Amino acid sequence: MYPKLFSIPIPEFLQGFLPAQIDIYAYGFLIALGALLTYFYMSKQLKARFNIPTEQTQNLLIALIIGGVVGGKLFFYFEDPSHYFGEPKNMLKNFGGGFVFYGSLIFDILIVLWFIRKHKIPVMQMLDIIAIATCLVHGVGRIGCFMAGCCHGLPHDGIFSVVFTDPVCLAKPLNTPLHPTQLYSAGMIFGILLILLLVKRIQKFEGQLFLVYIVLYAIGRSFIETLRGDYKRGYIIEGILTHSQFISILMILVVGLGYFWFWRKNKNLES
Repeated sequence: MYPKLFSIPIPEFLQGFLPAQIDIYAYGFLIALGALLTYFYMSKQLKARFNIPTEQTQNLLIALIIGGVVGGKLFFYFEDPSHYFGEPKNMLKNFGGGFVFYGSLIFDILIVLWFIRKHKIPVMQMLDIIAIATCLVHGVGRIGCFMAGCCHGLPHDGIFSVVFTDPVCLAKPLNTPLHPTQLYSAGMIFGILLILLLVKRIQKFEGQLFLVYIVLYAIGRSFIETLRGDYKRGYIIEGILTHSQFISILMILVVGLGYFWFWRKNKNLES
């Protein structure tokens, strides 16, 4: 839609060291906004529950951002390993685009587990906090995807279709009605956030929010994946099962079993 929000002109006396203007792009701006909302939520929760200082939350958020970038890019490269690892210079082309959310999620879970061990925080309580925090940054980030045109949908001439016209945006083809899969994803994520806040009021066991989040996201992502038009994401089974759908199925099976085990354990404790 509008990949570039605005430009900031640089005073003439600084233009020898800086460009004539600094462009502010929607994707980066909204990711930063989502990270800021996440920071406020996490710092409040960690301080109230575990007495974690604010500066420690800042360090954790920085680590999560780095882990998210590294994990997201690494999983993206593994979708076409011969293209990227066979020609390493291809990794640097369009480095700002092309991320796999599941890669970011897995790397960030590892970072959270390290943080938990360092500060001796209950694991499942922390993962419940992470579930809500992830919805905040991911939901706002998907709106950034919409503005940039990445993660776009298949051609679709319907009531909800959108047309991307800006040549800077990543949607293909331009000037063609497409499914706004970015907005579908954002709506799904914010819907999951609402469900988590409702479940939190009647929570039966620690970790329930995190497990609910993973299962709901995996189910929703699997359906939205069928409408996406960025074919370079690749398939496990050509034309049938994408990499993200395959990961989603594994997530649903593993986390579903985990949810059942925790639910049975809590039920036995109550009886």
